[in-house]
Amino acid sequence: MTALPAQPLSPLDGRYQAAVSSLGEYLSEAGLNRARVQVEVEWLLYLTSHRMFGSHPLTAEQTESLRALYLEFGQEDIDWLAEKEAVTRHDVKAVEYLVRDRLASLGLDSIAELTHFACTSEDINNLSYALTVSAAVRQVWLPKLRQVIGLLSELAVEHRADAMLSRTHGQPATPSTMGRELAVVAWRLERIAGQVNDSEVLGKFSGATGNFAAHVMADPAADWTAISREFVESLGLTWNPLTTQIESHDWQAELYNRVSHANRVLHNLATDIWTYISMGYFRQIPQAGATGSSTMPHKINPIRFENAEANLELSSAVLDSLAATLVTSRLQRDLTDSTTQRNIGVGFGHSLLALDNLARGLGEIDLDSEALAADLDSNWEVLGEAIQTVIRAEVVAGRSQISDPYALLKELTRGKRIGRDDLVAFVSTLDIGDDARERLLALTPAGYVGLSDELVGYLP
Repeated sequence: MTALPAQPLSPLDGRYQAAVSSLGEYLSEAGLNRARVQVEVEWLLYLTSHRMFGSHPLTAEQTESLRALYLEFGQEDIDWLAEKEAVTRHDVKAVEYLVRDRLASLGLDSIAELTHFACTSEDINNLSYALTVSAAVRQVWLPKLRQVIGLLSELAVEHRADAMLSRTHGQPATPSTMGRELAVVAWRLERIAGQVNDSEVLGKFSGATGNFAAHVMADPAADWTAISREFVESLGLTWNPLTTQIESHDWQAELYNRVSHANRVLHNLATDIWTYISMGYFRQIPQAGATGSSTMPHKINPIRFENAEANLELSSAVLDSLAATLVTSRLQRDLTDSTTQRNIGVGFGHSLLALDNLARGLGEIDLDSEALAADLDSNWEVLGEAIQTVIRAEVVAGRSQISDPYALLKELTRGKRIGRDDLVAFVSTLDIGDDARERLLALTPAGYVGLSDELVGYLP
């Protein structure tokens, strides 16, 4: 048996690559290195623009050429860094050497020693991860989540009046509408999306152990905390003044917990839609050329929701691990975060793949109103709640002498299947007012949905 050529180990980089490739722009090694170049370049520009250590501001043309190092970062740079890192065995040092090499080609050797000035690798790394992760979330993951929320909201509005039998503990319960049930999930997800969008992204820039020691030795008169803050904030990040060598990663833990929370709500959605399909509430729309089963040609398997379910579990497993481990670093620094952070893209990749499947799946189902109606018509006993509640109101109003309405309905309905005729006969003999009796005689399971239709209107 001949050996295979080099193959991707993760299905995210193989089978599912097309669905998650947009994350590679930010959460890949190349995306991280581009951000590192950006931080190194912007620090150079900051130092020169503030005439630090006798330097002078660069011309507009020189500034543009320098920023092109990250704005036009491409395969040539990726290859150069790979070759250099093979020698340095240090990824950030390779980036520093790349910037120095490009300075020479731009005729800017005079400021070469300001490259990576007073920086520890983590000063560059933490800002680079902050830039790439926040961009991946806001440019890729959140838009996909909002697409799913939008599809759910559309279905909720479309089916806001389609009555369905609820099931609490898996048993027939007070009816709702399919639209309201979908609106519940959309509302939950919209709230989490807002929290994710508003997540604070922190950055530090304070040297080897976070106390500006080398900075002060280089220029005791400079206001290094103000310089650090201004630089970090210029990148669109929130300055963290108190750290060890590393930024403490608390913002990452908070973000990953929120994304994992969204995953679990989406998981609940996937399993509920799967169940509604199995109950016949939703029909799956056949897709041209698709095969549902290798032996049973009639089947349309709910694979979109099963795929989403599994990938959401994988995503949360990775993100939960990141959130739990990144907040711990021995003494002033250890390197455990270095390898774990390289899996950020894996956590988001599985979530993005799940969102893609949910979006597709929600577009491939159709409500079977007849199935909903038949289920409701087979469960008239769910009106027992309505009847006993009306009786209690009548007792309080002095229009009934019934002593225990709940027990009365429990005897009639508990563990039994009753029909319309049974309830009509029962209600007709009740000691209640005429208006209440007429309301109950006119009631059907399909009409017992309360404010379900109105509640859908609370969706944003």
